[in-house]
This record gives sequence, C-alpha cells and structure tokens, in this order.
Amino acid sequence: MSVHSNIAARLPELARERPTQIALRCPGRSGRYDIELTYAQLDARSDAIAAGLGRYGIGRGTRTVVMVRPSPAFFLLMFALFKAGAVPVLVDPGIDRRALKQCLDEAQPQAFIGIPLAQAARLLLGWARSARKIVTVGPRLAWGGTTLARIERAGAGAGPQLADTDGDEVAGILFTSGSTGVPKGVVYRHRHFAGQIELLRKAFGMLPGGVDLPTFPPFALFDPALGLTSVIPDMDPTRPASADPAKLHAAIDRFGVTQLFGSPALMRVLAEYGRPLPTVKRVTSAGAPVPPEIVEKIRALLPDDAQFWTPYGATECLPVAVIEGRELEATRQATEAGAGTCVGRAVEPNLVRVIAIDDAPIPEWSGAREVGVGVVGEITVAGPTATDAYFNRDAATAIAKIREPLAEGGSRVVHRMGDVGYFDAEGRLWFCGRKSQRVETADGPLYTEQAEPVFNVHPEVRRTALVGVGAPGAQAPVLCFELRPEVSPQRADAVVADLRAIAQGHSHLRGIHTFLQHPGFPVDIRHNAKIGRETLSRWAAAQQGRKA
Repeated sequence: MSVHSNIAARLPELARERPTQIALRCPGRSGRYDIELTYAQLDARSDAIAAGLGRYGIGRGTRTVVMVRPSPAFFLLMFALFKAGAVPVLVDPGIDRRALKQCLDEAQPQAFIGIPLAQAARLLLGWARSARKIVTVGPRLAWGGTTLARIERAGAGAGPQLADTDGDEVAGILFTSGSTGVPKGVVYRHRHFAGQIELLRKAFGMLPGGVDLPTFPPFALFDPALGLTSVIPDMDPTRPASADPAKLHAAIDRFGVTQLFGSPALMRVLAEYGRPLPTVKRVTSAGAPVPPEIVEKIRALLPDDAQFWTPYGATECLPVAVIEGRELEATRQATEAGAGTCVGRAVEPNLVRVIAIDDAPIPEWSGAREVGVGVVGEITVAGPTATDAYFNRDAATAIAKIREPLAEGGSRVVHRMGDVGYFDAEGRLWFCGRKSQRVETADGPLYTEQAEPVFNVHPEVRRTALVGVGAPGAQAPVLCFELRPEVSPQRADAVVADLRAIAQGHSHLRGIHTFLQHPGFPVDIRHNAKIGRETLSRWAAAQQGRKA
C-alpha cells in the first residue's frame, strides 16, 4: 500500500503547501502563548526525532508508552513515532493507579517515553517493566536511558522520515476511559486513523486554515492532518469541569479560534460563564450526551451561522453518527418525555444496525437478530473506523466483535457499541444508555437515557442517575440525584416528593419508588461526563441496607 496509509503522511505535504502556517500554539510556564511551531518546524523536528528514535532502537512496530503533558513535545513525539512506524501506547494518566498499572502491563511496551514525574512513578510503582528503551522529556535523573533533546540532536540532518506502513499495520494502542470497567487497549491500524480523518472532514466540513481549540489532547492530533492550527488550552485536560472559562476565552479571542472541541463538562463551563463566542463557527462535543439546556445555552452564545455538532461514537469507532444542535434542540421535548437522546444519522459509509440485546458473544453475524424501527436493541457499526480487536484482551474482543461475511468474498468486523438504542421512522438513531447499565426489573428493562432526562428538568436538580439494586430480572430501580450547588440540602425531601410525582406521570417510570440524594456523582476521568453508575449502584445498595 501507499505510504499515505500512515497518519503522518499528510504532515510533509502541508509543510510544503503552507510552511509558515502555525500548526501549534501552547501556553508556556508563564501562561502566555509564547510557544509555537509552524508546519515546516513540526515536520522537520519530528523527522529528526523519528531518525533519532530509530538509532536508539525505537522503530517500526516498537510499542511505546507516551506519558507527556499536552505540549510541543507531545505532538512532536507522536508524529515522530508515526513516521518511524512505532506504536504509541496512550493511557489516561488520571485513572486509578491499579488500573493504570494493569493497562501498562497488558500493553507489554518495549519503550517508555515520559516526563520526569512519569519516570519516577514508573520506578516506584512498577509500571511497564517490559520497557527497555527509556526516553525522558526533560532532565534525566537516576533511571537511565536518554533524553528527548539528545534523541533530536542525534537525528538532526537525517532528512525526511516516513515508514512505508501498510494500512493493516498497528499504528497505536489507545486505552478506553474505563468508565464501565478496567480500560481496554483499542488496537488502531493506520487505515483506522486514515478513515477517521476522512470521516471527520466529511461530517463537519473541516477545511485547512481554521483555528481549533481542542480541550481533549488526542483530538489535537487530527488537526495537522486536516491543515488546522491547534491552540492548546491552558487547563488540566483530565479535569475539564474545572477549566477556567476566562483563560479559554482569552485564547479564543487572541487567536480568533474558529472551532473548538470539548466534553459536555467543558461545554457546561462555557455555557454557565455566558460570554459570547463571536469567532467560533463550529463546536463539537462528545464523550457523553450533552444536556439539552447546555446545547441551548451554547448555541445562544454562537453566531447565527455557527454549528454545534455532537458526534456519537467511542474509542473503538468514531464517528458513528452526528447531529447538529438545531435538530438536537428540536428533539428536546421527546428526550425529556423519555424517548432517549437523538444522536442523528450515520456518517457514511458506516453501516449502523440495531440487534436484539444479548450479553453473550456473537461470533458470526448469522447469530445476530436485527430489530425493527422503534425497538430498543444494541447498536452495532461496520465501517472504515470500526477497530477489530483489543490488545491482549481476547475475551473482551469476543464480546465486542462480530465477524460478517461479505457477498464479494472475505469478511468484515462489526463492532458492538455496548450501547442500546433504536432507529426512528426518519432513519435517525436514538441513544438509550449503556447496555451494561440497563436496569432489569421484574416488569422489564429500564434504560438510563429514557429515564434520567425526564427527571433532569427539575429546576433544583443538577443531574440524576438511574441504577438497579438486586439481581438482574428482579432489580429495584433507584434514582440517585444531585442538587444544584445553590440549593439548600434542606430542600432534599421536597425534591424527592417532586421526583416521585414526575415518575408517576410517566408510565414507564412508575416502578421507581426510591430516590436518593448523592453529594457528587463519580464520573470518568477522560470527559468528566460519563457517570459511574456501577459505583452508584453499590452505594445505593449500601444506603438501602442501612435503612433496612
């Protein structure tokens, strides 16, 4: 196959086409945006690092943990690793330490690149013991290896670097957020990255020359391939809900940001800050459903011709479907009546189908049963970005992947999203929640996204979470809720009475009789938006036990 199957192949092209365009702006230690790289610099320096890595023994196929904060070094390293044909391994650094160690053990890395803090943790906590090639971004202390600065000097003058990788070669291992269990390493092949770039370009009409504020660093890696300028925000990417909106606006205003990406938690920060975003033409939010009131508030801050996109997908397959804010607002009443959240129409050429819910593996597509319009089932997708395996997780792969024969010969992988939903009569996909988080009562299943938005309309409630207590098939549904910060805790009993009345007003929710106030829901580290309902279920069971 052509070298253009390598995700880094577009970078040298852009360096020739627009050498002086800024590819990356980063805040320095002072908080000022005094660090920048042009496309020509990003290409030339990543060439030197790729050559230096190869001379050090990090080359084609080398699994390499990268634990570097969002910075020029992170982006230079990532493109250098792609150019070298190495396999970067990315794990969210904020996840539980035991889960992080398990992830690194499973990845069996041969190299470890990290800042001094990560290197110290590697030694103290026994991370990535299989790694033999050590590179420190910053000063190297007693742990040996070499430094990124030395790597770059060693490769200086080596000229263009670009491994002629095949589309089926492994390009990276990206760990899921672990919001519903221990994170799994998703195997990305070069064709998956190429497919993502093409689908993102088509779905959102992204053109070279725009200025992007990506508040989730891995998404910034797509910007150079799309010809955009990335402005890395001055914030902790693992805590988007705590981002300083004044700092975000300062960057947006100074550099004329035309598009931004953020989780629903980040969108809430900007929505509640309430300051207009006159230069922004495109907002994209993903990671969890965006609450309808946040969509409404953000759209009010944008120019009339701006678009608010919420793509649906997962680490294993993205994007699957998209919906624009105007259409999402038009479905708000249905969502708040219990219909679920509309996630729009499939992004071509994805083939999205809904099958009967089954918790067991389905090895062959002949064992799956498609359901009709309006019937809730598990969402599946086949397409160019549907990954085909988890690294060293055969059991998880068996649960999530279905092999489907093709009429023209051969077969393809169908990914099971682990989400439940349905198609409406207009061909739009509706998300009803995670399959593993459905509540199986004696009267039938309840789905989180068909329950929680109904209660979230209460003006004193920040958000709710439906969980089950007991054995599946006989679970008692429990609605946990958070009060808004300004609401007195003394209002809890009155709010419970209101929520009980809301439940009685909806036939599918009348079986909910227990309502528990929670001080602050557990959420995923990546987006600060996916609620840890498994944890809440155990908490609710304990609360029920105390009352008994």
